[in-house]
Amino acid sequence: MNEEFTSALRSAGDAADAAALIRGEKAPADLGKPSDDAPADAGADEPAAQDTAVAPAAASADATAGSGTTTGPAPAATTGPADAGERPFRIVAVTSCPTGIAHTYMAAESLESAGREAGIEVVVETQGSAGFTRLDPAVVAAADGVIFAHDVPVRDKDRFAGKPTVDVGVKAGINRPAELIAEVRGKAERGEATAPAAADGTGAGTPVERAGGATEGYGTKLRTWLMSGVSYMVPFVAAGGLLIALGFAIGGYKINKAPSVMDHFVWTQTDSWAALLFQIGVVSFGFLVPVLAGYIAYGMADRPGLVPGFVGGAISLTINAGFLGGLAAGLIAGGVVLSIQRVRVPAAMRGIMPVVVIPLISAAVVGFLMFVVIGKPIAAAQKGMTDWLNHLTGSNAVLLGGLLGLMMCFDLGGPVNKVAYTFATAGIAVAAPSDSAMKIMAAVMAAGMVPPLAMALATTVRGRLFTQTERENGKAAWVLGASFITEGAIPFAAADPLRVIPSAMAGGAVTGALSMAFGATLRAPHGGIFVVPLIGNPLLYLVALAAGVCVTTALVVLLKGLRAPVAEDPAAQIPGAATADAQRKQPVAA
Repeated sequence: MNEEFTSALRSAGDAADAAALIRGEKAPADLGKPSDDAPADAGADEPAAQDTAVAPAAASADATAGSGTTTGPAPAATTGPADAGERPFRIVAVTSCPTGIAHTYMAAESLESAGREAGIEVVVETQGSAGFTRLDPAVVAAADGVIFAHDVPVRDKDRFAGKPTVDVGVKAGINRPAELIAEVRGKAERGEATAPAAADGTGAGTPVERAGGATEGYGTKLRTWLMSGVSYMVPFVAAGGLLIALGFAIGGYKINKAPSVMDHFVWTQTDSWAALLFQIGVVSFGFLVPVLAGYIAYGMADRPGLVPGFVGGAISLTINAGFLGGLAAGLIAGGVVLSIQRVRVPAAMRGIMPVVVIPLISAAVVGFLMFVVIGKPIAAAQKGMTDWLNHLTGSNAVLLGGLLGLMMCFDLGGPVNKVAYTFATAGIAVAAPSDSAMKIMAAVMAAGMVPPLAMALATTVRGRLFTQTERENGKAAWVLGASFITEGAIPFAAADPLRVIPSAMAGGAVTGALSMAFGATLRAPHGGIFVVPLIGNPLLYLVALAAGVCVTTALVVLLKGLRAPVAEDPAAQIPGAATADAQRKQPVAA
C-alpha cells in the first residue's frame, strides 16, 4: 500500500540497497543518493534535492508506524499547506476493527500515506488483536486533530478529549483518508473540538457519546457495541473449538464421555491426552457467552459495564438461554449502567460509584431481569431455533447454506461476514453440538475460503487481467484463503468492487449450498484447509470448496475480460519513471 516504498524497492540498483530499504536502514527518499565520501555529479544532486522535500515527513511516519511514538516534526522541509518556518499540521489517529487483523492496519497505512502526500504528520495507534502501544502523551498533547477509524470502541478514548475529532468506521479510513484529513483540518480551523475530559476522570459527555461519534445514529452504535462483544469472543471460540476438535481427532468422538483428567490422567495413554484437550476446550467454550455479554456492555458503558455483563452472560448459560441470552444480557447490562450514570449524585459518593454502587445495582437488576422476566422467553426462543436447525433437511438446508455463503462473501470480513460466522460458532459452542450446527459451521468456513482462493487462482490463470501488485497479492492469497482468512481478498475488492464482490458472493453461495447438500460437518470454528482431517465427508467438502472457487474465478475472469487488459509491464506502474523506454528496461519482480 506504500507506493513510495514499493517504487523505491523496484528501482533499487543492487541487492544492498533493497536490503537496506527492507531493514529500514534507508528511507525511500534516500535511495540512490551518493554516500558522504563519494563524488556526486550535478545531475544526481538535482533529483536528490527534490526528494528531500518529502523525506522528513515520510521518515517520521515510517518510524512511528506500529510503535505509537513520533520522532518529532520536520518544520521547513514539509510539503503541503504549511509555510516555511511553520511546523506541519499534526494528527493522531486510532484504528481498530472487530478482529483486529486486516482492516486495522490497512486503515493505519492508508491514513499515514495520505498524510505524507498532504504534508501532514499522522501518527496512528493500531488497536489490533495482538495488543497495542499507547501513543506517547506528549504526541497526543501536541496534536492538532484526531481521527478515529474504528468498528469497535476506542480504548481509553478520553485521552483525546478536547481536540477536533473525526469519528468514522474503519473502512472510511481505508477508502477516503484524504477526506478525513481535510475534515479534521476544517474542524480545527473552525475551532470545533470535543469537550475536555472531566476532572473526575469520567470523560466528555455520556458513555453513549464516548462509544461513537456524536452524530452517529443508534443503529450504527448498536453495530459497534455488538462487534465489540464479537471481537473479544472470537479468540475463545477459536481456542476452545480447535482444542475440542483435536481431542476428537486423537481420541474419537466418544472422548466427551471420558472421566475427568484430574483423576485419570496417564502420561503414556493417548486417550488421556485427548480427554485433556477436550476438557480444556470445553472450559474455554464456557467463557464464550459471558465474554460476549460482558464486552457488549463494555462497548456501551466502558468498564462499569463489565460486571453486570459477565453476570448476565453467566446467568444466560445457567438458564439455557445460550447465545441469544448473552446478546440480550449484554445490551441490558450496558443500558442499566448508562441509566445509573445519568443520575446526579453528591460529590462525596462519586468515588465509590464505579467500585461499589454501579456494580451492585446493575448486577442485581440484570440478574433479576434474566432470571425472572426475560430469561425463560429467550431460553424458549433459543430452544426453538436449535430444534429448527436440527430438523433442517433437503432444500431448506441447501438454501440456508447458500444464504450463509452469500453473507460470508458480501463484505469479506466485515460486519455481515461476522454475523454469519457468529451464528455458526454459536451452534457449536456447546459440549455436544448437533449435526445441523456442525454442518452450518462447515458451510460457513468453506464459503469464507472461496474469495481469496479464487483471486489467487484468477491471478494465476489470467495474470494479464491484473496489475503486477495484484499478481503479487495473489500469491499471498493462496495461504490466506487456505487458512480461512477471508480478508485476503480485500485488496482485489477494493480495487474493483463491482466485479470482485458479486463474483465472490456467487461462488460463496455455491460452496455453502453444496457443503450443506453433501452433509459435511465441522467441529472446529477455524483452521481452513488444515483441519480437513477433522471434517465429516472431507472429500465432498473439498469438492464443494473447489466448485465455489471455480465459479468465482470464472466470473472474475469473464467480467474483467470485458474491459481493456492491464499492461503486462510492471515497471509502467512506477511513478516518476522518465520515459517508456526506461520503464521497459526495469526488471520484472519475482
